[in-house]
Amino acid sequence: MRTSKRTMILDAATRVIQRAGVTAVTFDSVAAEAGLTRGGIMYHFPSREELLTALHEHEADAWDALMARTAGKSADEATVDERLSAYVRVCTESATRAELQLLLEAVSTPEHMSPWTSVMNRWAPPVDPAAVTQEDPEAVWRLVARLAADGLWMHEALSDQPLSPEVRATIAELLARRTPL
Repeated sequence: MRTSKRTMILDAATRVIQRAGVTAVTFDSVAAEAGLTRGGIMYHFPSREELLTALHEHEADAWDALMARTAGKSADEATVDERLSAYVRVCTESATRAELQLLLEAVSTPEHMSPWTSVMNRWAPPVDPAAVTQEDPEAVWRLVARLAADGLWMHEALSDQPLSPEVRATIAELLARRTPL
């Protein structure tokens, strides 16, 4: 299947962010990365804000699709534990600086954060702090798994010495199974 120009532009913008950060996303930088003209970018995205909003939606959708592939089913079809397991596995396998920078940028702009929040709430719903008690070890473990996955994702996005695939797989398995190895 042929990639649409819109997708090609969004993928090019992601590469710009990966290399130089969100502030480097301009019509000129994305056009150069995509091999298109500035007008070609503006045809699909009349403003930088529209480009950024579409970029957040595009990346969050890709993240959602990756979790569905990992789970082997949609979030609606998966149990709470299957969703959390997919979330953990994706966090331990996929982390880019572009994703991290987009998420950090999104925090201050509700329309940018909305697609990310939607995906996160679908796959790793927030844990009610009142439910995290010694009487409910499953709730405690879900919170620990979520925090560990988020921390590992952050480590991999920021580190100049990422963990080996074997170590990441071991951690993912431990968290997904919710039992010691």
